[in-house]
Amino acid sequence: MNNMKLVVSVLFLGAAIGLSGTSARADMMTSASARGVISQDVLTDGSYCHTKFEAIREDTLASSRPVLKDSDDFVDFYGPCNHDPLGKDEVQAQKIEAQHRFANDYED
Repeated sequence: MNNMKLVVSVLFLGAAIGLSGTSARADMMTSASARGVISQDVLTDGSYCHTKFEAIREDTLASSRPVLKDSDDFVDFYGPCNHDPLGKDEVQAQKIEAQHRFANDYED
């Protein structure tokens, strides 16, 4: 009988821990979805994520208010969970990507 109580207690505790992690991820995803985030998988709790979000429109990269594209052009990002798809780091990374793309397409 004691073994059965132990098993039930462990299962209950495991379910409670699992559900609390799921709700934390859902809260993080809800707050991130307002910024064009398509999906976000937490790989290390609270610090490292695999995030997919919409790319920034190239014509707004140089502006003070960049705008995300409404197309199938997504960025596949591995890094901090609090990464901003419209932040300075992302704008700089996409500017460099646009320069590389231009160089490959138009320069010899």
